[in-house]
Parts: sequence; C-alpha cells; structure tokens
Amino acid sequence: MPKLKVVTFGCQANELDSARIVGLLARDGYTLTDDESEADLIILNGCSIRDKAEQKLYSRLGTLRALKARRPNLRLGVAGCLGQREGETLRRRFPYLDLVVGNGEHLVEIPRLLSAAAVRLSSAAIPPTGFFPADVEVHRDSRYRAWVGVMEGCDNFCTFCVVPHTRGRERSRPPDEILGEVAALRDRGYREITLLGQTVNSYGLKLEPPVSFAALLRRIDRVVGPYVRVRFATSHPKDVTAELAEAMASLPSVCPHMHLPIQSGSSRTLARMGRTYSREEYLDKVQLLRAAVPDLSLTTDIIVGFPGESDKGFEETLSLMREVGFDAAFAFKFSPRRGTPAADFPDQVPDSVRAERLAAVLSLQDELSLRKNGKWIGRRVEVLVDCELSKRGSGLAGGRTRQNKIVHFTGGEVEEGTLANVQITGGTSHHLKGVLIPSL
Repeated sequence: MPKLKVVTFGCQANELDSARIVGLLARDGYTLTDDESEADLIILNGCSIRDKAEQKLYSRLGTLRALKARRPNLRLGVAGCLGQREGETLRRRFPYLDLVVGNGEHLVEIPRLLSAAAVRLSSAAIPPTGFFPADVEVHRDSRYRAWVGVMEGCDNFCTFCVVPHTRGRERSRPPDEILGEVAALRDRGYREITLLGQTVNSYGLKLEPPVSFAALLRRIDRVVGPYVRVRFATSHPKDVTAELAEAMASLPSVCPHMHLPIQSGSSRTLARMGRTYSREEYLDKVQLLRAAVPDLSLTTDIIVGFPGESDKGFEETLSLMREVGFDAAFAFKFSPRRGTPAADFPDQVPDSVRAERLAAVLSLQDELSLRKNGKWIGRRVEVLVDCELSKRGSGLAGGRTRQNKIVHFTGGEVEEGTLANVQITGGTSHHLKGVLIPSL
C-alpha cells in the first residue's frame, strides 16, 4: 500500500485541511507514515498569513529536494492557503513539485492529479467557493477531540490579510449537515468538539433563512448534552452579540473561553487595519462577555509594527492589554503580504522597532498570564486529560480546563480522554499546576 506523509504549517484550519487530505487519500489506499524516507507521497499543507510560515515551508521543500533526487518515484505536493495564493509561482520556483492545490473544494483535486498522465496545476488559481465534501471521512488523530468546520472564508478584507483571497468569500455549511457530523462524533465517544471558521461567530448570516451562530450553538447543545465540551475559533469582535454571550452563559456544553483578536489597542491603527471597530467598542464587547460569563478566559491576537504605528499607538496596545487582562496572547510582527493594501502603505515600521515592540508585548503578556493563573490556586477544576500535554519523564499528567488552560498535575495514572478533577496548587505564565483529586 502507498504511504503518505502530510506536514502542516499553520493554524487549526490548516490542521483540519490536513486531516481531510488524509481521509481523502485513504480512499485510494494510502496509509500514514511519519518516516519521510519510506513515504511515496509527501504533501506540505501551508499557511500564507505570515511570511514566517511560508519560509518554513520553503525551507522544508529545499530539504525534500535532496530526498527526491535519491528517490525519483517520490511525489511531492503543496496544498492549502499557500498553494491557493502562489499557484504557478510555486511550480516555477520548485520545478520538482508534482502537484499544487489550494484549499476548500480544491483539495478533492489531489487524487485526480496523482492519477493524471501529465500532472498539471489544479484549479487553485480560482478562489474556493464551496466546501470539502461532507461524505469524505475526515482522519482523526485523536479519539476524543475533534475539529468540525462550520464555515469558510471571510468578507472583512482587513488591509493586512490574505484570507479572503486564499479561503474565498464567507459561506456557511447547512446546520443539519453540521449537526449530523456532531452527532456522529458524540456517538463515537468524543469528549470535545471545536467549531472552526475564519470568523466563526459570523456563521449563518448568508444562509436562507439566516441562522445565527448562537442559534447553532443551542442546537448543538441539544445534540451533545453536558457531556461533550464545545469550543469555537476564531471570533471577530464585530460579531460578538448579546445573544452569543447569553448562549455561552446558559449552554452547559459551551466552554467559557473565547479567542477574540484585538490586533491593536489604537483606534487609529484599527481603522487603518480595516477592523471595523474601535478600541472602545472592543472593550464594550469584553464587558458584555464578562458580565454574562464571569469565569470567561479571554485570549487574543496582536500585531505590532503595523504601518504608521506610532510610539503612542503602540503604548495604547500595551494599556489595553493591562485593562483587559488577557489570559494569553499570540503576538506577531507585522508581515507584509503581497496584494494587500497594507503592504504598500508608505509608512512601514523598521523591523528593529517591530522586534522591540514584539518583545515588550510578550514580556507584558507573561506578567498578565502569571497573574491570571495565580488566581486559580486553591480552586478545583475539571481537566480533560491529554497525553500530548503530559510530561511522562517527570510523572506529570496533563490536560486542559474548560477555560482552555493547560494543567500539569500529579497524583496517579489517568486515561487519556477522561475528565479528571484537579486541585490547583500553583501556576506559571503558560500553565497551571495541580494534584489529582481521587474519585470516590
């Protein structure tokens, strides 16, 4: 049987696309391998949001060139947002590539391209408009955690972002189709489901009739009950509503965690980013959510060094971080993306300044996270045990709370995928520490 290796560069959406590729090729008899030297097909599934992710993929392709020279029958491919965005450019730059495909419904082109007498570029140059077929079984690495795509694309066109060009315009899966997938996962014993979309809380606005994201959560909650955790990512501040806050507060399955990118604490910079909300409006959304869900864990994305960001504008980002008190933040230097308006803005910030600002954000967030995690000491929490987070050499088990906080704990052997009660005894900037509370 032919062997397949898929390497993913990017976010959860890219991870889900990789799982789709594996499921698709399993139909043709491919089995997974971690060993590149025995693979018959290697597909690199790449993100295109930031230059760093692209460069990592390009570096890996350079390494694989030598392997392909030694093994001429090895086939190499690039898929995902990078394939969608760069298309024929990838084929010219890396002529030893056998196939390049985009994302969404373009992924189903892979088997046809592999069987073609003369491999050619797929329709990746055309933005995706549909969905990966629902009848293809998605490969699940985990037997208790699963991703479920509920919508694709984005209509926001932030001035720094390529997502509307690589993922296409916003579109939502029919709710009954989503509910069927969720019910099947429940029946197979999955304990946690994460709903994915580029702006997941704008789900359903284009459906006929429209279905709000909060309404979808209510329907999912009725399917899974209180025994399955439901998460979602990533949310856009403009689509945070009182209805969504009420759903998070009242539905037993929905976890009290939201990833809500701010990007900048400066209203001027946010306007230049095309983010459609101000600093004050973002803070109002945070207040709305925390009033409804007091135990809410709030994480965010921050871009430093956006064109025209002044010292004052950057200080506004730091002050907003202190005012909100994020549980965690993913911070990045501004990465110019060809074809986006911000890449051509005249007032680019020097890379040295961007690096200094990134270091300041990361340092501040470490302080905030340490302070937030310290408030959990003495509390009892429910942890979904995850062996990937365990530190077996030190005897520490690991898992996540409903607030998505990582916990390392001692006190006995626990099976992966089970829910454990843990007493929190300490914390660092990045995780909590605790002791297992034995079951009675």
